Amino acid sequence: MRAAFEQDQMSRRPSDAFREAALEAWAHHVGTGLHVTRAEADAWLAELEAGNDVEPPRAHR
Repeated sequence: MRAAFEQDQMSRRPSDAFREAALEAWAHHVGTGLHVTRAEADAWLAELEAGNDVEPPRAHR
């Protein structure tokens, strides 16, 4: 029973960490207004997928 509980707790940690990171990112966005558009992010990811080592887009208002 204890092993099942520990396994359940271990499986929750990554999602908890992801949630915390998302909340921190949202708080930063609300506080600064900085963002990257979906089109900018998609273009950057397409370049990475093509094998190009490019810098991520700069956040702006």
